[in-house]
Amino acid sequence: MNKTELVNAVAAKASLTKAQAKEAVDAALEAIADALVNNDKVALLGFGTFAVAEKGERTGINPRTKEQITIAARKTIKFKAGAELAAKVK
Repeated sequence: MNKTELVNAVAAKASLTKAQAKEAVDAALEAIADALVNNDKVALLGFGTFAVAEKGERTGINPRTKEQITIAARKTIKFKAGAELAAKVK
């Protein structure tokens, strides 16, 4: 499912126009992104939790030259599915 299909599904389930559904989806995604930028955790009960995780510096290998390189520390986004979502997927 891509974003357009999500907007169409939201419009159908919530009895909204596609324009209203697009605004709602965009607002929700922007709110989640803003929270993650501020290092906040986003917990949606029954769906899952989005959080920012720190990945430390590590050593890797350049596949072309086979030389060791240092991979810099970075932040990444983690998602953990909630119990209800996990049960539906099973």
